[in-house]
Amino acid sequence: MSAGRTARERVRAELIREITGIARRQLATEGAAGLSLRAIAREMGMVSSAIYRYFPSRDDLLTALIIDGYNAVGEAVENADAAAPADDFAARWLAVCRAVREWALAHPHEYALLYGSPVPGYKAPDATVPPAARDTVVLARIVSEAHAAGAVDPPGPLPPPPPSIGEDLARVRAAVDLDAPDDLVVRGLTAWAALYGTVSFELFGQFNNTLEDDRAAYFDHTMTLLGRFVGLKS
Repeated sequence: MSAGRTARERVRAELIREITGIARRQLATEGAAGLSLRAIAREMGMVSSAIYRYFPSRDDLLTALIIDGYNAVGEAVENADAAAPADDFAARWLAVCRAVREWALAHPHEYALLYGSPVPGYKAPDATVPPAARDTVVLARIVSEAHAAGAVDPPGPLPPPPPSIGEDLARVRAAVDLDAPDDLVVRGLTAWAALYGTVSFELFGQFNNTLEDDRAAYFDHTMTLLGRFVGLKS
């Protein structure tokens, strides 16, 4: 019976991989809002009722795709950070930022699902939160370790953060295990938003007819500037 269960588990895992693979292709042609379990079932030669054994609803399939996407970004970021010199915080920052951009360019439709317009009628469940935080945790770890090592030297003078966002900053610290004062947390948040804003501008066409010659060089320079804004010494 154990062998039978194992065989069934393998078949189930393979079918789930096939379903999610077709769903990713649908993202490219129909967009997230057009994702259809019935269309996937037709492509697989499966009766539509059978696919609901694996994904009871479209939202369940979207959730699986979102979790897979966040985990893929997180893994790329973690690998990039691990490959950089541990005591070169600016190099780690740039490597992680590059990993986000490279993943986005290689998987534009999945990136759009994660960071583009919300899907009408879909509310992401709590299960998406830990995968979504993986990349941010890495960025926060770089900042925390740089701060602990005395390697943070921001350009200044800079205005202090407003007291009214103190509780928000405390939540950020707790969410990503960031050991840093409020001013450094704010700079990190600003750089994090600018990282994804820069990637999104490139991916969604806002840089068309503006930045055409060497977007990779522009990106590297911008991320280096952001790292310097955070206070990471080159």
